[in-house]
Amino acid sequence: MSGAPGPSTPSRKRSKWDEDNDDEIGLPVVPQQKRRAKSKPNRHPPIQPSRSVYAYERLNQIEEGSYGVVFRARDKQTGDIVALKKLKLDEEKNGFPITALREVYALMSCRHENVVSVRDVVVGDTLTHNLLMNNRGTIKVADFGLARRYGDPVGVGGMTQLVVTLWYRAPEILLGATTYSTAVDMWSVGCIFAELLLKEPLFQAHGELELLSMIFKLLGAPTNNSWPDYSSLPLAKTISLPSPQPHQFRQKFQYLTSAGLDLLMSLLTYDPARRISAEDAFEHPYFSESPLPKHPDLFGSFPSAAAGEKRRKPFDSPTAPHRLENYKIIPNYQESQDTSS
Repeated sequence: MSGAPGPSTPSRKRSKWDEDNDDEIGLPVVPQQKRRAKSKPNRHPPIQPSRSVYAYERLNQIEEGSYGVVFRARDKQTGDIVALKKLKLDEEKNGFPITALREVYALMSCRHENVVSVRDVVVGDTLTHNLLMNNRGTIKVADFGLARRYGDPVGVGGMTQLVVTLWYRAPEILLGATTYSTAVDMWSVGCIFAELLLKEPLFQAHGELELLSMIFKLLGAPTNNSWPDYSSLPLAKTISLPSPQPHQFRQKFQYLTSAGLDLLMSLLTYDPARRISAEDAFEHPYFSESPLPKHPDLFGSFPSAAAGEKRRKPFDSPTAPHRLENYKIIPNYQESQDTSS
């Protein structure tokens, strides 16, 4: 006696040569679709063929740095105004610099309204000169010449210390740290915040030792409490620490609110693990106190230099009318009264 196939009895596949059974109900056979393998998202920037530098007309120089010169230029084909960066390769002995490759890759990988986009490659570093603002108040981050992609495999010898312009370089890099994180960028943000308040760079040092001395003077000497990993840094034993003293933030920034001072001290913190993150800094109470930030539509605009606009000269207000000499009103009024009578 044969029954219906149970869970442990495999059913026989029906052949097209089998005769139809009147007692069985025929079910439509649905063809099985082949599963397509999920394609992995392409994380690499699209590669476009490079054009000649002569496709652009240089208009004027904007800024010059250690590794390149930035010009304002016009695309001869479209007429668009762009920023054209010329790399300094005169002293390069090992071919195309790796820092330039990192910059190109970083800019082509980033897609954000506050980061400059790459149009062509013709044959991070965070500081105020690399923050560009247009005539509508939109800020864009530029110049990734001293930047590297976060999360890249670390090669032999650790990560390079040749990152970030000196005045904005975090103390862990100055002391030879072979591994670091995005906390070094938050230190740079703190330096920029202080520069906007002081209207001049915070640490105007000529060398790394002088920069460390300036940091120690403002923050006080690092201790086991403020920076537990200080003694493990490669260059820590070569530095003579000054005598312990309290920080000088309030003396340096006398007119900053308590919330603003807390944010600044959270950015300029010795220990990278305790340094405030970008997400937490964005939610800091300092940005909720009066005066509140303006909406971008309410920003005061100014003529766009990129578009060739010029500031209009203000119209001269009309002068008050001059009174005629020996002009008499009352006698004339009296004469008219006499004539009418």
